[in-house]
Amino acid sequence: MAAARRELAALIEQGVIPPEQVVRGVEVAGLHPSPRAWAVFIDRLLLWLGGLALAFAVLFFVAYNWAEMGRWLRFCLVQVAIVLAVGIAVWGKASPTVRRVALTAASLLVGVLLALFGQVYQTGADTWQLFFIWALLTLPWVWVARFELLWVLWLGVLNLAIGLYFRTWGGPFGVLASSEAAQWGLFLFNTLALAAWEWGAGYRGWPRQWAVRLLAVGSGVPITLLMITLIVDAGLIWSPVLAIYPLWLAGLYGVYRFWRPELFMIAGGCISLLTVATLLLARVLLWEGDWQAGSLLLLTIAVFAMGAGAVVWLKRLHREIAQ
Repeated sequence: MAAARRELAALIEQGVIPPEQVVRGVEVAGLHPSPRAWAVFIDRLLLWLGGLALAFAVLFFVAYNWAEMGRWLRFCLVQVAIVLAVGIAVWGKASPTVRRVALTAASLLVGVLLALFGQVYQTGADTWQLFFIWALLTLPWVWVARFELLWVLWLGVLNLAIGLYFRTWGGPFGVLASSEAAQWGLFLFNTLALAAWEWGAGYRGWPRQWAVRLLAVGSGVPITLLMITLIVDAGLIWSPVLAIYPLWLAGLYGVYRFWRPELFMIAGGCISLLTVATLLLARVLLWEGDWQAGSLLLLTIAVFAMGAGAVVWLKRLHREIAQ
């Protein structure tokens, strides 16, 4: 559908389809979902909402009735829910969508079980260990399901484990073992995950779409925050991020401009670069409390100019990619 939409937009821009025939062209291209497509969408939406609601209902039921329930009843309730979810997933007559919903619910319930175990027995373990064990225990289900949403959920749990670990222990990176260690860990992990997913999409037929974009955001936000922290707190001193950030921008542009064209990724890089450039210009013009009207006006003009230039360039790039 995305390819058909781009092709139709190109025909409209080239004048092949006159304005009065645009509505007819959209109908012929099949861009509007049919009643059957709407029915399938609503059916799957309700199935997902119901499955997730049941999984969270177990959590809230145990939490609300904590004082009235013994420890064994709490564990039995959560474990029975996990067994039922896994049983539905391996049931031969279940549809692929039902299996995915069941495995997703079971993965969430594993986290509930681990949280319950830690709350009941007060093991004294660090928080990151809960999320790491959660990711470790659910990895076989995620691997068997081969489902995009479940992989993203698993990566999110592992992101939490990595972030909490580096915030607790700093890390073995020497000069990087500081308050920014968690951001470095998230950046490296999400960048590697993005590269692995792109390899799988290119050679194994993995789905791309929103999952790859979410991983790109997970890679771009930490490195941008590292640059912001450097500019605000440390100033213009040497830091590894000064070398890695330009390499990240160059790699992002090279991959998603020439190898696998993707306007969303390049636009995200533009937002990151504009944010860093604006903050750097503000530090040069407005630091040390020198808030003069001329400096504020110059900063405003620079932001508008950079934003307008990025929009014009992205629109030109969009036309090139669509051709």
